[in-house]
Amino acid sequence: LYLFAILMAFAFHFFSVFIPIMLAYIVSLLIEKMLFEGFRRKAEKKLESMDEMIVVGITASYGKTSIKNFIAHLLAKKYKTYATPRSVNTFGGVLKDINEDLPEDTEVYVVEMGARGEGDIREIATFVNPHYAVVGKIGPAHIEYFRTLENIRNTKMEILQSERLKEAWIDQSAKIKTTEHIHMFGQDIKDVKATLEGTSFTLDDIRYHASILGAFNAMNLAAAVKVAKALGLSDAEIQEGLQTLEPVPHRLQRIDAGGKVILDDSFNGNIDGMMAAFELASSYPGRKVVITPGLVEVDDDLNIEVAKRVNELCDLVVVTGDLNYAIFKKYVDPDKLKKLESKEKMEEMLVTETVAGDLILFANDAPSFI
Repeated sequence: LYLFAILMAFAFHFFSVFIPIMLAYIVSLLIEKMLFEGFRRKAEKKLESMDEMIVVGITASYGKTSIKNFIAHLLAKKYKTYATPRSVNTFGGVLKDINEDLPEDTEVYVVEMGARGEGDIREIATFVNPHYAVVGKIGPAHIEYFRTLENIRNTKMEILQSERLKEAWIDQSAKIKTTEHIHMFGQDIKDVKATLEGTSFTLDDIRYHASILGAFNAMNLAAAVKVAKALGLSDAEIQEGLQTLEPVPHRLQRIDAGGKVILDDSFNGNIDGMMAAFELASSYPGRKVVITPGLVEVDDDLNIEVAKRVNELCDLVVVTGDLNYAIFKKYVDPDKLKKLESKEKMEEMLVTETVAGDLILFANDAPSFI
């Protein structure tokens, strides 16, 4: 009886504490769900009131933000255009953007769509229902969430589930079956030339040029041209728009300062983009410096590839942090390798280790003052 009494006392104490906590947790979840549903419904009503607005949806493993910005810039020549800001690309972020920032007189809304799992793109696409869609290059970005490249591909293709879809352009990396309204692009881009002054390419027998760096951006620019043509822009309007197009900050952005050429590619954390930046830097005739932590959340093989390439290309290799330093130490000549323990010392290092005439590439990293 004594043991039974102890057990009953313990059970009473446990449930008297546990049940109120559980009830509070359940109630908070219900309230949160109700608030989110109200937020979602508010955005839905706003879109319904703007039923003549054209929606363009963008997704990709790499280059979503660049494609979005390029399209929005070109379409602004003809339409009142608004694009989701910065890298806002989640369902919650898009809802917030619609409710708080989308101007009611917008004629074209360009929406970036990101994903960390199956269904994420579908959720956004079936809510905003784009009339036009672009799927850029597909690759192993966020493979830790998707597990396979096929899962990534299938998730990106969810953008095609829009009920209002008129036309879509899919990068050739997706290897899709084309239809009358779903086109594959990339194979029709010819004579790409990328220099430190910009990128040129030929599409449908027309030569285009923009002051955007990196050969890979020919694909992103071509996607913007295709969307612009579909929405009625003339070749002259497109060419004029390309002439005033500015790079996305921190994505192969050129900055000339103190006689030095700075390539800020700090937001580019994938192997293809990094190799393209190295290729671009190789065209520079002067001394070349790279500052990088290497790649994160990837196999060592990719960082070995990076280390070997910068050893061939650069006169000075500065590795920030400890993450990949051992790999760089193994594959980069000791006389050109430096380790930067703290970003607080970066400005001092740039003053002491670089001179006018140098090219400085920030690859997947940059100081706060850039």
